Amino acid sequence: MYRNDGFRELDRRESLRLLATAAIGRIVHTRQALPAVLPVNFRLDHDGAVVLRTSAASELARAVDGTVVAFEADEVDRVAGAGWSVVVTGAAEVVTDPREHRRLLERGPRSWVPVPARQEVFIRILPELVTGREVIGGHAPHTAGLGS
Repeated sequence: MYRNDGFRELDRRESLRLLATAAIGRIVHTRQALPAVLPVNFRLDHDGAVVLRTSAASELARAVDGTVVAFEADEVDRVAGAGWSVVVTGAAEVVTDPREHRRLLERGPRSWVPVPARQEVFIRILPELVTGREVIGGHAPHTAGLGS
């Protein structure tokens, strides 16, 4: 972060607290050697891991298992010119432990797309690096055509 750039750096605890309030985030992974970004719903687990739920046959599950990914979520108030953004970077893994899978079936995120439970998998992103920033002293958005 640069000093006086209009943002306040958030510590890990505050970043994870804000992240837990978001409903939608974006997972960033590699697809055919290029960056790919996919919006997903998620849940923050008790240990700070980001948990996604998807079909075992999905391209996402195959692409991220065992790789390092980034996950970002934010909240922006355009009128007030305020908001925050949190990025979690870490290894992604498909949950294979049967007890953990059962626990996540009850407490994990719900899938957007109806998939039979036996075909669903959970992906955990371990929070190795957590960064966050908040807009401080925001400005109202510029609106073209209003004589400003």
